[in-house]
Amino acid sequence: MSFLFKRHPYWFICTLFVISTTFYWSLIATDRYISEANVVLESPDISASSFNFSSILSGGGGSKDLLLLRDHLLSVDMLKKLNAEFDLRSHYANTEVDFFSRLDDKDAPLEIFHNYYLSRIEAVMDDYSGVLRIRVHAFDPQTAHKIATALLLEGEKHMNNMGQRLASEQVGFIETQVEILANRLNDSREAILEYQNKHGLISPAGTVESLTTVVASLESELSQLKTQKTVLNTYQSSSSPDMLRLDSEIDAIQQQITAEQSRMATTSGGALNRISAEYETLQLKTKFSLDLYSNALAALENTRVEAIRKLKQVSILQTPTIPEYSIEPRRSHNIAVFTILAILASIITHLISAIIRDHRD
Repeated sequence: MSFLFKRHPYWFICTLFVISTTFYWSLIATDRYISEANVVLESPDISASSFNFSSILSGGGGSKDLLLLRDHLLSVDMLKKLNAEFDLRSHYANTEVDFFSRLDDKDAPLEIFHNYYLSRIEAVMDDYSGVLRIRVHAFDPQTAHKIATALLLEGEKHMNNMGQRLASEQVGFIETQVEILANRLNDSREAILEYQNKHGLISPAGTVESLTTVVASLESELSQLKTQKTVLNTYQSSSSPDMLRLDSEIDAIQQQITAEQSRMATTSGGALNRISAEYETLQLKTKFSLDLYSNALAALENTRVEAIRKLKQVSILQTPTIPEYSIEPRRSHNIAVFTILAILASIITHLISAIIRDHRD
């Protein structure tokens, strides 16, 4: 055996490595206890009507929320909260824990402490079932259970605060828009009232229709009088009393028709057709303002419902367990893995050495 080690020292290194790792994993490595919890995120099941800007206000899906929760559980902020509550530095840097398992220094920089924290806290997203599986490693069962419980409470609080903040911003924005559109609608209505009072007309379009009817009636009457004049002219002179009366009536009706037509349309002044066109423009603006205001009110109600739906509740499928025995480290498994790796490395080294010797010969 000693001859083999002298000729192939890497086998000696391999043997020494296997013995030392076996000694470490068997006798030195500190037990780690794991508390496990499985959670999902749920929102209140409230149905909301579909409004025009509902697509802008809708929240994210469950998987996205779980990923946000996972990132928060593994964040530096969460580490600071847990350390303030449970003094994690003292627990993980305990000198009674073996050197390779503990935090090197109780006063280690935050970046190093956080990297160590990530090695002791697992948060794995199960995409198929939509479940977040949390595993907390600690050096005693009670600490593992307390950390896992605190993670769930702080995670739910964070998700609710984030949802409430986003919902409040959305509601505040829509309320501001509703107020602006309400003022715009009031201004449009005041403009219509002022225009009506200015021209003394409630409905210019209706007045135009009435005048059109009057003109049509006058033209019909004028046509009848002209017919009577034509008939009367066949047997009476133009200076007869009847002819003079008809001429007077025809002139009067023609003047009335001209006057009414000038009220409806003229190249200058306040003609009814111009007033009616301006009034219709004001009406369209008012109707547009009313539609915008109605949509904004509907969106505000939808946003309030969405604000409730954004509240996230961490539903626990499995409460944090209190470990009864240490799961980690897996001593036999680790010994076997390190032994196999050492043997494989020695075999590869042996083969390389043999090839080199053959080439030298």
